[in-house]
Amino acid sequence: MPSIASFAAAPARLPLPERLHTSVWRGHQMGRSVERALPSGFAALDAELPGGGWPRRALSELLLPHPGLGEIRLLAPSLAATQRAGRLVMLFDPPAALSAWALMQMGLDAEQLLVIDTGTQGIPGVDGRPHEAGVDARLWALEQALHSGHVGAVLAWLPPRLRAERLRRLQVAAHAHDGPAFVLREMAVQQQASPAPLRLALRAGGADALSVRVLKRRGPPLAHELLLELPPVLSASATRKARELAAQAVEATGAAPPLRAATFVNLA
Repeated sequence: MPSIASFAAAPARLPLPERLHTSVWRGHQMGRSVERALPSGFAALDAELPGGGWPRRALSELLLPHPGLGEIRLLAPSLAATQRAGRLVMLFDPPAALSAWALMQMGLDAEQLLVIDTGTQGIPGVDGRPHEAGVDARLWALEQALHSGHVGAVLAWLPPRLRAERLRRLQVAAHAHDGPAFVLREMAVQQQASPAPLRLALRAGGADALSVRVLKRRGPPLAHELLLELPPVLSASATRKARELAAQAVEATGAAPPLRAATFVNLA
């Protein structure tokens, strides 16, 4: 018959919850992963992300009210690190044209980016939602990229009002992807459940700054928002030159000229 001492010692020998599986953690602790996270390039953000960076083999869902808050600059350090490691970076359906010059300023090699334009963004269905066939084509291409094993990082702008089962399929596909997988969605879905283990809400935090709210992570809730300083898209001299040209155009024509790089600056 076991002694009283053996019963007293038994709890100490039982495995802690976090020893059972990497997806199990205590409510007050950060979750762990057997996959090494990819640093974001922002120390304040890494300190609040499980593993100290962007997760691999999982979706990272970024919610924003509109493109152009600084999401490209937020992701640029990790995308550039992926390229330096000799791995491909793939972009799906960016909502605006990209400027190779601006990409270079952020440390990215535009020639080593693979941009996929499925051509289905502007095809509405009868109810105003994205056309089902177009959505299927986009998601099929994205799933194949995640399953391929040939991509280092994926960044995809998803169609609005995406059904939950479609997002679950992407999360399942992300399990096979040895790298970060970012999906960008509209802010309106923040109250909806998501299979993505990491969800961040982004909003403008001022000039060259981004406010980040952690909606979901493998760990305790984060009550406060993070304010991240972003690298400027243009150098100080380039900014002054652009303002001078715009002022001259306004004086000459009464209207500001369109900027060739404006579409990318909006995205950046």
